Amino acid sequence: MTDRPQEPPAPDLLSPLTIRGVTLRNRIVMSPMCQYSAEEGLCNDWHLVHLGSRAVGGAALVMVEATAVTRDGRISPADMGIWSDAHVEPLARVARFVHSQGAVAGIQLAHAGRKASTEPPWKGGGPLLTPEEGGWTVAGPSPIPFAEGGPVPVPLDEAGIDEVVAGFEAAARRALAAGFRVLEIHGAHGYLLHEFLSPFSNHRQDRYGGSLENRMRLLLRVAERLRGVMPGELPLFVRISATDWAEGGWDVEQSVELAKRLKEIGVDLIDVSSGGTLAKVSIPVAPGYQVPFARRIRHEAGILTGAVGLITEPQQANEIIRNGDADLVFLARELLRDPYWVFRAQREMGVPAALPVQYGRAR
Repeated sequence: MTDRPQEPPAPDLLSPLTIRGVTLRNRIVMSPMCQYSAEEGLCNDWHLVHLGSRAVGGAALVMVEATAVTRDGRISPADMGIWSDAHVEPLARVARFVHSQGAVAGIQLAHAGRKASTEPPWKGGGPLLTPEEGGWTVAGPSPIPFAEGGPVPVPLDEAGIDEVVAGFEAAARRALAAGFRVLEIHGAHGYLLHEFLSPFSNHRQDRYGGSLENRMRLLLRVAERLRGVMPGELPLFVRISATDWAEGGWDVEQSVELAKRLKEIGVDLIDVSSGGTLAKVSIPVAPGYQVPFARRIRHEAGILTGAVGLITEPQQANEIIRNGDADLVFLARELLRDPYWVFRAQREMGVPAALPVQYGRAR
């Protein structure tokens, strides 16, 4: 009797993953998290230490926070930016260090749309409504403010939309010049590209509004443009909000269709979050509450996904990978609390912690 070939074991949290020509040493990603610590968008020592310490700590992919592709696409005046060549070398310094520690450096490219021109969170996060306050005119698909008392966005015309697409392309070229090996498009959390997707924020009557096909058009254009300028061996991710958490808005069914279209363009992974379009909405927050969205998109669209949202424990994260819910786990606040969370996961899973040689005496 011929022995049947054994199936390879299911991957776990610590298994490597190769996407195109990039191999991640495990399935743990540092999620992009705004630090509100830049001046004129320039990366500085805070960002080097903040991001570099998570690479030292064993994360496979370290993502730079939402980085504005245009100056008026920042959430706040203290946001990271990549709208000029002056931003390249400070970011390259981070990418070089992250790579030197065995991690992969990625960057999230973003435009805040109608949620731009605000104070940093620790100053209240309120809107900056005038130039005297440090604010600027915000743009969006339709003249619908994000929240009561917030700025009314100026609807983008065709020329303005073309400028946004060109801004993302120029930002991608700069990110590649800085040495980043993964690019992510921010299409979530109620920022500009998500604003075009959601019927709550998009009331347009032209080819960018109304039908699902029209509402997806801008994000698909951006993804196609970026895939066209990226080397074939480098992965392209897209972060989406799988649902607006409200009837009549963007939902998981539309997210599946979007993921299918993005896959056709050459997007490699959908980073699945949720919410952000509405200022007041009830979200059933609980450990792993967004994981089912990642699972559904992964299986129905046939594309790699990343899970994010109240994932805090190694066993919880490992089960997400083992169960086929997602291919990567994106950690945010938990990595703020513990930059060396990966070492804890290794110990709990019975694997010797891969400490840097400089920390070897701590074993």
